[in-house]
Amino acid sequence: MNTTISPLKIILFLLGVLIIGLPFIALLLSSLAAGWRWPDLFPASFSFRAWDYILFGSAGTWQSIGTSLLIALIVTILNVVLAVPAANALVRFQFRGKWLAEAILFAPIIIPPFVAVMGIHLTFLRFGLTETILGVVLAHLSPTLPYMVRAVVISYSTLSTERENQARMLGAGPLLRFYYIVLPHLLPGITAGASLSILISLSQYLITFIIGSGQVVTLPILLFPFISGGDPAIGSAYSLMFAGMAILALLSLDVALKNYYKKKDVRSNGEGGE
Repeated sequence: MNTTISPLKIILFLLGVLIIGLPFIALLLSSLAAGWRWPDLFPASFSFRAWDYILFGSAGTWQSIGTSLLIALIVTILNVVLAVPAANALVRFQFRGKWLAEAILFAPIIIPPFVAVMGIHLTFLRFGLTETILGVVLAHLSPTLPYMVRAVVISYSTLSTERENQARMLGAGPLLRFYYIVLPHLLPGITAGASLSILISLSQYLITFIIGSGQVVTLPILLFPFISGGDPAIGSAYSLMFAGMAILALLSLDVALKNYYKKKDVRSNGEGGE
């Protein structure tokens, strides 16, 4: 069966590729530029100085990437643990002060991070959590948890309790009901929330800088001084590495989700064959 692609679709596709790819091309040229002055369209000369600095120099790049990914992973796991019961309570129970609980949970989406982080910093100073990865992880929960809760709430709102009641009548306990009935239904919402959680945690600069006090060095901590008036070439190279790190993290999450569903399909087909 022959299918023809309309010229309009081709034009829209190329336009989308251009819009998405153009900033990365500019960053790549900037990272390789030994000198790029206005109004030149292209750099006058090229050099690998910036890439040599961030990859092989004493900039602590790889350690900052590891720290960023570690913090994002721990934050995402904590978000899932906290968001699932919170979403369950918000969707399935009616209680006094529910609107207040929702307002508190979703307030960080509206309130600027600087307002919350100053109060968090004063509290963490008393408990000795500043300048620690644990403190940064706990602080990152503030801007990331609302998105995870919202995503899981949407999944819970489309989940009927009939199948859970049937499993309960057949003798399934709470853990079995959750694992075999609730979790597969929530997984798309959890994945969406986890994607946002990872991206937001990886991109945090202000919270990490204030709570970490310069002792917890993530990639944005290294990146911002160069893009705010330092070395544009090194800043561009760090920006590309940051984008690559975020894309790699999301692709890993996508692969893990596909493997989960693939194993589930194989298991279901095996049980059906028996």
